[in-house]
This record gives sequence, C-alpha cells and structure tokens, in this order.
Amino acid sequence: MFETVLVANRGEIARRILRTARSLGIRGVAVHSDADATLPFVTEADTAVLLGGASPAESYRNIDRILAAAKDTGAQAVHPGYGFLSENAEFARAVQDAGLIWIGPDPEVIDLMGDKINARNRMAQAGVPVGAGTPDPVHEVTAAVDAVAHIGYPVMIKAAAGGGGMGMAVARDEGELRKQFEAIRGFAERTFGDPSILLERFFPDARHVEVQILGLADGRVVALGERDCSVQRRNQKVAEESPSPGVDEALRRRMLDAAVRAGEAVGYRGAGTVECLVSGGDFVFLEMNTRLQVEHPVTEAVFGIDLVEEQFRIAAGEPVTFDPETLTPQGHALELRINAEDSKRFLPGPGTIAQWREPVGDGIRVDAGYTQDNKVTPFYDSLMAKLIVHAPSREEALARAREAVRDFAIQGPKSNLEFFTELLNDAEFTSGTYDTGLIARMRRPATR
Repeated sequence: MFETVLVANRGEIARRILRTARSLGIRGVAVHSDADATLPFVTEADTAVLLGGASPAESYRNIDRILAAAKDTGAQAVHPGYGFLSENAEFARAVQDAGLIWIGPDPEVIDLMGDKINARNRMAQAGVPVGAGTPDPVHEVTAAVDAVAHIGYPVMIKAAAGGGGMGMAVARDEGELRKQFEAIRGFAERTFGDPSILLERFFPDARHVEVQILGLADGRVVALGERDCSVQRRNQKVAEESPSPGVDEALRRRMLDAAVRAGEAVGYRGAGTVECLVSGGDFVFLEMNTRLQVEHPVTEAVFGIDLVEEQFRIAAGEPVTFDPETLTPQGHALELRINAEDSKRFLPGPGTIAQWREPVGDGIRVDAGYTQDNKVTPFYDSLMAKLIVHAPSREEALARAREAVRDFAIQGPKSNLEFFTELLNDAEFTSGTYDTGLIARMRRPATR
C-alpha cells in the first residue's frame, strides 16, 4: 500500500477520501484554490498545497500544478474524486507517466466509456441491453431528422462527450428536434470540445437505476447492488436510495449480471457505475461512469464496506476486504444532497454559513464539505453536504430521514432542506412508485 495519497478534488468528496486515508495510516495531501483555503478538507489534511485562483482552470483542472504538488509533497498515488479531472484520460495518463499510482480505471477505458456512442456500441457487442439509437455520431440536423424516423419520438439528444447530466435535451416532434439539436451541438462544442451528437429513444416514465461495480486487482468484476437515482431536477440527481423500490429480484439479477458483463467487456479495474433506464419491467444501458459516484455512501451503508478503501486496495494491487461470494446487502439507505439553492426553483444561493448543525444518531451519516463560518462561493457546484440514513427497512429509513432533515440547521446560504421535507412526505415518493418525472409533477401548479 502506498504511504501518501494526493486528492485532486475539493469539498465533501476530498474530505471523505482523506478521512479513509487517515483511518488507514496513509498521509493525505489536499490541493485547493484560494477560494477554498479555509474549508475543512484543507485544514484537516496532513499537507495542503495552494494551486491557484478560484476558477477551476487555475486550480482543480490544472494538470501541471496538480502533478507539481504531487512531486513536491512526495505523493505516490492520486485519487481524482468525482467531477473535475476524474474522467479525464489525459490526466490519468499524466499521473501514470509521472510514476504515480492512478486510483481509477485505465486511461483507455476512460476514453472508451467517455464517448457515449463508443460505449453504447461496446455494450451492445457485450450483450448488454441498449435502446434504439444512433450507432455513429450525428453532426447535422437533417441527418438527425432522418435517424429519428427509425428511432421514433420522443428522442433524447445527447452530447456524445458529455456527462453528469450535462448536454442533454428531449425532443417530442421535429420542430423541437431541430431547435434542441442545434442548441446541444453548440453547447457540446463549447463545453466538451466535441460537437458529436447521440440520439436515443427517450422513455418518459423511466426510472434511473445504476449498478455499482468493482473491478478487482485479480481481474474479476463484481456488482454491489443497485441505486435508484430517479429524483432529479434538470437531469441532475438530488436524492438516491438503495435498494431501488422499483426493481424486483428477477430484474435486479439481470441488471447486476449485465453490469458485470459491461465491466468485463472493457477490462474494468476499480470503482465504476453502470447506469440504466428501467421502464416496463425491463432496462437499457445508459452510460458508464468511470469513477466514484456522489451517491456511493448508500452502497457503503447497505453493504457495510468502505468503497474508497477498496479503491485504494485495488489500485495498490491488494485484495479487497470482503468476500464477493458471500457479501450481501442489509437494510435500506437514502442519500439527500444538501445544496446551497432554494427549494422551489433550485437556483444557487451562496453565502457565509452563520449556523451549521448536523443531525446525529443511529444510522445517520453526514459527508459535509463545509461547516460554520465557511463561505459557499459561486465558483463551484452548490453541493454543501450529503445526508445519508440507513435503517432495517425503507419505511424506517424514511422516518429516520425526516427526523434528520428536521434536525439539520443551516443559516446563511440558501438550502434545499425544505424541499426534502416535502419529498419525504410526498405520496408518490413514499410509495416507491416514482420515476424521473417526480419533481416536475411536484412542482406542477395545482389545478382547480
């Protein structure tokens, strides 16, 4: 096992990775922007290095400065967290070329799965179910119109190089297709440097369900259950749970088997996620995320393992802490993303935290990137903390989550705690029958 790890990220995920490193006796190095100098992940690290200004280009996306920090601090491994450079194959190669351990899959796998079209085609070859869509990039709107004649409406327009819910739109007729195609193509070129578009049949009443996989050091791929990520606003996840209340045991087995095939097809190593759409008792492949997910704690809760520790072990060539043949899930877990945003329109609301009180108790975990007197700035995403609850049953987990939300106090920046009070008492959500349209229905004006 390496002795020093540099965490190339910020906020709650950097703090969370550093916590595991500390528990294993591994020295943790934080890198940070000047805007984040007083946040807990910086002050709690064994060593912290200032990268530059507040913009990600000056700091968390600056490969040269991150590698220089690794060299200067004697780091032997780099963990990218999620977001920023976590799915950047160039960064992964640069880390390896510098003689460091990259805590993630091979750069070639990141490249392959980062292109949604290549990923979709490889999964189809591996026998993983895929929906109707385009096997090649679409560059012109006329070609898109022709393709949809075979795919059918409604159709999802995706940036082939996109990720994290960015660069996506739904078209329900040709007029919408022409308008949204040009908008997404322009966004993709500006944001990802690649205007390629993928078209896929859109399932309006689908659930978004993902499977956690681990590619072990010995070459095996194992699946650690599924997570339901259907509570979304603007294609961005807000709450997750495991197991999914919309997946029965037969469907679960098929999804887990398909996820293992997906990992085996690309020689996956480390932690990754196979995302799917579930509709009408069946599922199709959506994409593979070649990194740790924001929502990984719900899997940790139900399986009783530390996924970051397993990442460390796999990257170091060591066996994992559990027996894949006997590990079984226990109970039910929920994760709520506590964001600095209002609860109605979900618009960011940064500010200085005047009060921060986290809930405590059995089955309650808070992964926080901030604490009292810290400033939530507008330079990064609005996530302040993740509230995770675990209980023997879904009903008990919901009750525990309601109490935890009630006990969570944040003053200063806006927060979406009020929304979670509403969600946890919503009849559709509590019944478990919800899909990705839940929040839109919750926000629909009442009719007389």
